Amino acid sequence: MFKKLAGVLALLLLVLLTACGKASAPAYAPTAAPEPAAATQSPSPASLIKDMVVYYGQYGDEADGHIAALLGQLREVDPDAADRWERILALWRSVNTELEIHPDILPEGLPDSDELCLVVLGFQLNPDGSMRPELIERLKVALASAERYPNALIVCTGGGTASENPSATEAGKMAEYLMANGIAPERIIVEDRSQTTAQNAAFSCAILAAQYPQVRQLAILSSDYHIATGALLFGAQSILAADQPGQERFTVVSNAAYPAPSGTLSTMFQAGALIELSGDIETAFEIYYDTYEIHELPPLKTDG
Repeated sequence: MFKKLAGVLALLLLVLLTACGKASAPAYAPTAAPEPAAATQSPSPASLIKDMVVYYGQYGDEADGHIAALLGQLREVDPDAADRWERILALWRSVNTELEIHPDILPEGLPDSDELCLVVLGFQLNPDGSMRPELIERLKVALASAERYPNALIVCTGGGTASENPSATEAGKMAEYLMANGIAPERIIVEDRSQTTAQNAAFSCAILAAQYPQVRQLAILSSDYHIATGALLFGAQSILAADQPGQERFTVVSNAAYPAPSGTLSTMFQAGALIELSGDIETAFEIYYDTYEIHELPPLKTDG
């Protein structure tokens, strides 16, 4: 009897030790690649989109096989979403590998009309509401570009980020600077609610679509390390908001950048921003914070 009881206790102890040794995965970790065996419940479109984006953000082209399988699953349950996210993933690869960044001023050859809109991305204000030097440098790029294209409209985008001055907004300060330096007020569009680059894209595109039907082309103006992310998110937002994939209202046609002495945005940060655009705010902010802490996702799972 004692031997039997000892055996039971040993088995229980083994189970407890095994359970304690299991590490919980981050909330945003991608699920395993689809297996051939039929699942009892199909993943939701939101889950499939999150997994595709996180896999590419962490592993890049190494995850192509997993992403293709997830995209195939998404196409089965939501063909429209699959078409849109296939376009977004292609854009993501392009902006990080092929995009030419123009220092200091927009290049020549763009349309000099109000079909073109210069999108000036904000930067966190000082606690008292004054602009930091990097934002002023971005505005110098905007001013030079606006003078080269005097008929283009200009969006200043960025909300309240001054901890001691809640009435100050990035966009408001940017508009004041541009007007003080000779830009006509009627050219300037103020988007002053956004707190993230994803919101810059979503809120600015919504204003342009509702109030400025002539605008079709966008030029992103920011610091050099921020240009690819800005181009990605404004392009992605246009894809997501289109009536049909391939009928996007806006096209990002160019950029101009302040060559910042430091600064970088990882592909995982871009992943968080795309997930924010998809509507999953909780996962997006988990990724934002973990990116800053250089948190690593579990290793890429491969077949075999």
